Amino acid sequence: MSALSTPNAALKRAWRDEIIAMLSLSWPMILTNLAQTAMTATDVMMMGWVSAHTLAAGALGTNLYYVPMIFGLGLMLATSPMMARELGRNKHTVREIRRTVRQGLWIAVTISIPIWFVLWNTQSILMAMGQDPALAAEAGAYVRALQWAALPFYCYIVVRSFLAALERPGWALVIAVLAVMFNALANWCLIFGHFGFPKLGIVGSGIATTLSSALMFIGLVIVVLRDRQFRRYRLFGRFWRADWARYRELLRLGLPIAAILSFEVTIFNAAAFLMGIIGPDSLAAHAIAIQIASISFMVPMGFGQAATVRIGRAYGAQDRDGIKRAGWVAFAAGTGFMVLTALLMLLAPHQLIRAFIDVSDPANAPVVSLAVSFLAFAALFQIFDGGQAVASGMLRGLHDTTIPMIYAAIAYWGIGLPLSVAFGFWLKLEGAGIWLGLLSGLAAAAILLMSRWLRREKLGIEIIRH
Repeated sequence: MSALSTPNAALKRAWRDEIIAMLSLSWPMILTNLAQTAMTATDVMMMGWVSAHTLAAGALGTNLYYVPMIFGLGLMLATSPMMARELGRNKHTVREIRRTVRQGLWIAVTISIPIWFVLWNTQSILMAMGQDPALAAEAGAYVRALQWAALPFYCYIVVRSFLAALERPGWALVIAVLAVMFNALANWCLIFGHFGFPKLGIVGSGIATTLSSALMFIGLVIVVLRDRQFRRYRLFGRFWRADWARYRELLRLGLPIAAILSFEVTIFNAAAFLMGIIGPDSLAAHAIAIQIASISFMVPMGFGQAATVRIGRAYGAQDRDGIKRAGWVAFAAGTGFMVLTALLMLLAPHQLIRAFIDVSDPANAPVVSLAVSFLAFAALFQIFDGGQAVASGMLRGLHDTTIPMIYAAIAYWGIGLPLSVAFGFWLKLEGAGIWLGLLSGLAAAAILLMSRWLRREKLGIEIIRH
């Protein structure tokens, strides 16, 4: 009897240990994601306090900013699975980790330059899209202040990936929380002109976010230079030394990740632009609903990031069972949380909306009514959104990014966006139709990505020979 029970006991212990390890790694990542989203939420809330018009302009500017910015973010995220795999192969490796960080920072500089050039022309781009001229002008001024946040944010992501690969993400959380507080204070001072600062309106919000992003990167640099465990890697030593082999390897892994994120984020950005065509009230309501959905999304995103590290380490160590356990623990945790947030959006929408706009003001009644209806759709796609976020992180841990990129293109641009246009304009469902299209795209992405994971899992040992 004991001989039979021993394997079962060992299996249960292995699953229990994985759950503990996953939660220990993921909760600081989740809180860090929430802290970073809180910065954006702070910007949106304070814009809403100025006026619905300013909120709509900020939504246009932010959505255009995220189109190229997210592509660069995908390149930075390639550093995480690469470092995790190297540590799985050899937990004492130093040189390989330093190479990855250095070339990740090089790519951050490389991609930021064209992004700055594109975003400098935000007003002209929005005008060409048929947006309201007044909104386009205000959004353009905002983005010209915001665009400089891209480079320090990318550098922060690279160093944060280093901490995550070592399974010490706590410092990134501390720095992010400090940055949130700084961002809120800077917004308060620069938007409204408090404490003797100039009243810059929406431009002040862009400056505040740029300063906060710089603070996040500088804070992590100080931690890395002072912490004994991190110092041994000498991350910034010989920074100007070229390492083109690692640079190309990061691009090979990162370009599909960048494309996946771009396909996903740009469908939401396209939805915002479509809302702008419908009218300012729909755009403002969409900005509120999507911000609430974005906050809840940070939790499964954190589990996906943790899955990338845990699966990446198991992948490097050739541990098939470890890959399986890490993937399913993360998926169950991420989707389970989204069930709870879906219920909250359905049962208490006004309480959520109140944080972004004065629901008692009769002038805001159209925006509030639309935001409530949009949150109902957001509740429906919560599980799909969480599922695709975690599944994408699971596959990144296996360095499986090319096929998921194709799936993302099909789901978001082949299914989601066309249906948003069809439902919103051809069937004249307007904003509700656009959100119904978003729901369809997310559902397709979740199903396709999980089918990919299930096929990889059935391959068994072939997973680690990929």
